[in-house]
Amino acid sequence: MKFIFIGVILFMFNCAGTRPSNLGATNGKLISCPDSPNCVNSQMDKMDSHFIEPLKYSKDLKEATGDLKTLISKIPKTNLIVEKEAYLYFEFTSKLMGYVDDVEFYFDDLNKTIHVRSASRLGKSDLGVNRKRIESIRSELK
Repeated sequence: MKFIFIGVILFMFNCAGTRPSNLGATNGKLISCPDSPNCVNSQMDKMDSHFIEPLKYSKDLKEATGDLKTLISKIPKTNLIVEKEAYLYFEFTSKLMGYVDDVEFYFDDLNKTIHVRSASRLGKSDLGVNRKRIESIRSELK
């Protein structure tokens, strides 16, 4: 009975939220993080709590985007939403509650740098999930 009640509550309250319409890279920049702590962004000021180091790559752009797509495709409950030459946008959905995080990667091929923004759609705290995710991707990306 308890599980049915929880299921009904989850169905009534969609934890996915609405897909943002302002994502993407404009002139090589991803949008800034909101004030809430549930976002990381490699293009924020280094003194900002949202800052995370960008990822690096040494291959050509096509190989680097392919490697990142392959790596992320192995992560459960992840969907590629937008793919452009130097930009990838994924949705990551949590297993239990179905919360969605929007994760963007912008490839600065001149500097062999992948700028990243990972943000929860809903809530305030993510208990460090977005930062941990990017650090995990960093450790796997070669």
